[in-house]
Amino acid sequence: MSVNIKLNDMNYRYEVYQIVSLFHSLEEITFSKIEKDFCIDIEEKFIEISGKDFTKNFEFNEEDSKKNQIKRYIYYYFSKLYSKELPWGTLIGIRPSKIALNLVKQGYSEEEIIEYFNHKYLVKENKVKLCIKVAKHEKRFINTDKNNISIYLGMPFCPTRCLYCSFASNPISGNKNLVEPYINALVKEIKELSHFIKLKNLNINTIYFGGGTPTAVGDSDFEYVMKNIYENLIKDFKVTEFTVECGRPDSITKNKLQTMKSYLVDRISINPQTMNDNTLKIIGRNHSVEDVIDKFNMARNLGFNNINMDIILGLPGEKSDDVNHTLDVIKDIAPESITVHGLSVKRASKLYEDLKLNKNYELANQDEITKMYDGAKNMAEDLNMEPYYMYRQKNMPCNMENIGYSVLGKECIYNMQIIEERQTIIALGADAVSKVVFLDENRIERFANIKDVGEYIKRIDEVIEKKKALLETLYK
Repeated sequence: MSVNIKLNDMNYRYEVYQIVSLFHSLEEITFSKIEKDFCIDIEEKFIEISGKDFTKNFEFNEEDSKKNQIKRYIYYYFSKLYSKELPWGTLIGIRPSKIALNLVKQGYSEEEIIEYFNHKYLVKENKVKLCIKVAKHEKRFINTDKNNISIYLGMPFCPTRCLYCSFASNPISGNKNLVEPYINALVKEIKELSHFIKLKNLNINTIYFGGGTPTAVGDSDFEYVMKNIYENLIKDFKVTEFTVECGRPDSITKNKLQTMKSYLVDRISINPQTMNDNTLKIIGRNHSVEDVIDKFNMARNLGFNNINMDIILGLPGEKSDDVNHTLDVIKDIAPESITVHGLSVKRASKLYEDLKLNKNYELANQDEITKMYDGAKNMAEDLNMEPYYMYRQKNMPCNMENIGYSVLGKECIYNMQIIEERQTIIALGADAVSKVVFLDENRIERFANIKDVGEYIKRIDEVIEKKKALLETLYK
């Protein structure tokens, strides 16, 4: 399906697309200068929006930029057309807490910040209050020293590819021949960047090993990678936090957990996404709810006292009652943190392809999604957790957010650093994106490693040298 828009001034195409896509997130949006589903006429002093149901005129004022007013007026039109108000209004950016934190630093009161978000972006008051709460929590952790860095490492393999996944994640069953050469290339990158970090006398603040699924490889391969992480990035540094995103319960073994313990991992993530077996089958996961609980208890018994769990709200076929069941099970086992994601339909995912082919998935409506988020908030409060970081994604059908809750002292510092973008992140592995932060200039330079695993392996020397060259511009 597609939505066709007649637009007289293509200079504002991006702003129009941003807002229309909030109401048509799963449809193609096309533009032309001939009559279509909707006509948007942008003149010097007004904008006229019309469709088959009604027409509306809005006059521009001098209080705000023309682009912001265009977005607000298009939002007003479609909100009335579909009798639908979105919690984040016209706010598109993925880091709303950065806006709130900047206003907090400038001394704005909570009431003034609420007014700012509402006037400029039409954001609902409850979302602004959540944003402020996150910003105030993050404020204590934000980096101020360019010599403090964090490390991200990626393992681009998974037991299976989930229905909603758009990451560089390769099912391990069909890519076993790539595992050993990939690990060798990754270890080479680890060693070379470790040498650079030591040469420049940098401080490693946090390490995050994600993917994919780091634990998707065999026990011995996993131990080899962990040993090299420890020897090159931990042993000679004062690392505050070392997270491994174990992810899939079916990839976790006792040996891997013991390996993590021996190499000083102090935070792990075991991600059920849902505690409903039927949904797990639909989204392409091989594990069961029982597996999640068993692996969680195994980690507890081995001494892990900082365990995160990820869930996704709005998975195909799930209603608020299904999510309540998930929340009840998680509440019983009581992790230290929970990361709540809203389903995002990414164009590179099988879910998006299936929806384009009209495969029948029942997706929750706005009311159901709101109930799910309220339930997650209540469960977090019951476990004495506070919201500590937040980000948003494109193509979230109900325009919500991803939010991390944690008991005090068990926050993921890496998550806050990467969202607030005040610390350089050196990222290693296929498709890993480094962010070099020039604090004095308030500027960020990005370097993306090669996405294809085979090409990453072949061109590892080139990847290393280009990354070091970019880092050299900051750490001369």
